[in-house]
Amino acid sequence: MTSAPPIVLSAPSGTGKSTLLSRLFAAHPDKFGFSVSHTTRAPRAGESSGADYHFVTVPEFESLIADDAFIEHARFNDNYYGTSIAAVRTVAEKGRVCVLDIEMEGVKQVKKTDLGAKFVFLKPPSLEVLRKRLEGRGTESGESLRRRLEAARLELEFAEVPGAHDKIIVNDDLDKAYAELEEYILSVIS
Repeated sequence: MTSAPPIVLSAPSGTGKSTLLSRLFAAHPDKFGFSVSHTTRAPRAGESSGADYHFVTVPEFESLIADDAFIEHARFNDNYYGTSIAAVRTVAEKGRVCVLDIEMEGVKQVKKTDLGAKFVFLKPPSLEVLRKRLEGRGTESGESLRRRLEAARLELEFAEVPGAHDKIIVNDDLDKAYAELEEYILSVIS
């Protein structure tokens, strides 16, 4: 078991969170472990259950909620997302620092636990840049884009609340953002 605090990374969709986490895990393959979240959404191309998410039905997810199996959970775009206690425990048992990739509501829930987590927020340079990144994906309908941008606006407002996060990183340059993320995380787990 590791005694290092879990790292909670949150960001609006399209900010580069997955790219930065992939880079961190590649650079430190034996140091970090990703808590695989549960979701009720359908897998995207290339995603597999147990690696990217635990893909479950709504009744299965709601049963896990009833069993208090989650550290945090939320509903977004008509789908549930959640981090189970078991997923975090699995990472810690391997002697790795657990990294949680969660949304704003999840951050609020984890802050109420005794995990001692460190909270990092990845911020886009602006909402307009974020809009262009999301449109560039080609995966968003007009309505889902609108919902994601509204969620991003709320997350950016929450990030401004004193004490909401331990570190805020603006991703206006991927290499610079990665260096800042890596330096901060390594400093808090050593």
